[in-house]
Amino acid sequence: MKFIGIKSLLASAAIAVTGSVAFAADYTLTISSWAPPTHGINAKMWPKFVEMVEEATDGQVTAELKLGIAPPPAQMDLIMDGAADASIIFHGYQPGRFVTTKLIELPGYEGSAEDASVAYWRAYDEYLKQADEHRGVKVIALHTHGPAQLHSSNQVTNLDEISGLKVRIPGGVGGDVGSALGATGIQVPAPKVYETLASKAADGVVMPFESRKGFKLTEVAPNVYEMPGGLYRGSFAFIMNEDTFADLPEDLQKALDENVFGEPLSREIGKIWDEIDATGREATEGTEGNSINAASESDLEKFSAIAEDVRAKVIAEVNEAGVDAQSAYDMIKSEMSSN
Repeated sequence: MKFIGIKSLLASAAIAVTGSVAFAADYTLTISSWAPPTHGINAKMWPKFVEMVEEATDGQVTAELKLGIAPPPAQMDLIMDGAADASIIFHGYQPGRFVTTKLIELPGYEGSAEDASVAYWRAYDEYLKQADEHRGVKVIALHTHGPAQLHSSNQVTNLDEISGLKVRIPGGVGGDVGSALGATGIQVPAPKVYETLASKAADGVVMPFESRKGFKLTEVAPNVYEMPGGLYRGSFAFIMNEDTFADLPEDLQKALDENVFGEPLSREIGKIWDEIDATGREATEGTEGNSINAASESDLEKFSAIAEDVRAKVIAEVNEAGVDAQSAYDMIKSEMSSN
């Protein structure tokens, strides 16, 4: 079967995240991931995925995690080509390939990563999937990270001080916001942020609080400028090879679709991100020389105007992709506020 071939091909890079029933499984999925081994994506999210898959299939399906197969921007093509069975992608790493995903990245939403991830999946199911931007793979979950903040080597205490800084900013809405703030954007994948800051190639990075620990920012970016609700939220998808899923017996496909994939997995991943964001904040507060500087009321007003302009731009872009962007945005906002 396909699963055995992939397992043999990539065995050299394996990191096991399987449960106690894994040895008896009939099908073993290969997961490709690009975050550091101890990052919450690999330490918590993929193990939760495996746990849910094994439970839903009575141990007939399991998975193993492999790192370093390909860099972050290559994960979508990797899964389409069948070099691995499942992966996590960050939509901002491939500008132009994904547009509708920018709706969840907009600043101004109120709520947790769990709330945002559930709302995201529901809006995708109702509106966004019509654009068919993930064609070639099976989308099994969608989620966001927590509110992204500015982490810098030198202290930033107001919004105007961001102008002129060299800042690592991802694509998508993060890039739109960075440009509006006057920052010089530097695009490097998340695993490269530590060395980018350590080498002084950037003055700061915009990432969620989990990065304080997940990417060791407490060591190279001791200062945080915090905007309530964040400067943006990043958009991710858990994806699966379509042939891999089709090769599973119909009863197992049904069990996964009904009990794991979609909203259940999206909710659990969002919940985990809330946990690791809290851990990152605790690491910052417990590290000597680190500081968290809250945005002032004046900054909140300035940023609100910037956020409104970015929102209008993104809604127009998503409309051009053939999706009712305003209705999707309104749905996300309503779902998040009702939780």
